[in-house]
Amino acid sequence: MKIFLKTDINIHGELIRMGAKINIEGKTAIIKGVRKLYGTNVKATDLRGGAALVLAGIMAKGTTTVDNIEYILRGYEGFDRKLNNLGIEIEKRD
Repeated sequence: MKIFLKTDINIHGELIRMGAKINIEGKTAIIKGVRKLYGTNVKATDLRGGAALVLAGIMAKGTTTVDNIEYILRGYEGFDRKLNNLGIEIEKRD
């Protein structure tokens, strides 16, 4: 899959640490599918990227901890509660 980037991508390194196969060529991200992502500690640097890391963490094997969630909480009201309502085990810690 190819994704053409309008802005700099900030989360590809975090997703790679989780097991994703992503190559950046200029303003294009080339993504190859993987069978599993693995839980680890990651850091959100913006709203949409942070939400993407949470979703990747949901699909990952093991536990994922997303630091810097202030971006997500400001942009998506009740994000953790809504995911809990879908049956997803997610916990917000101070």
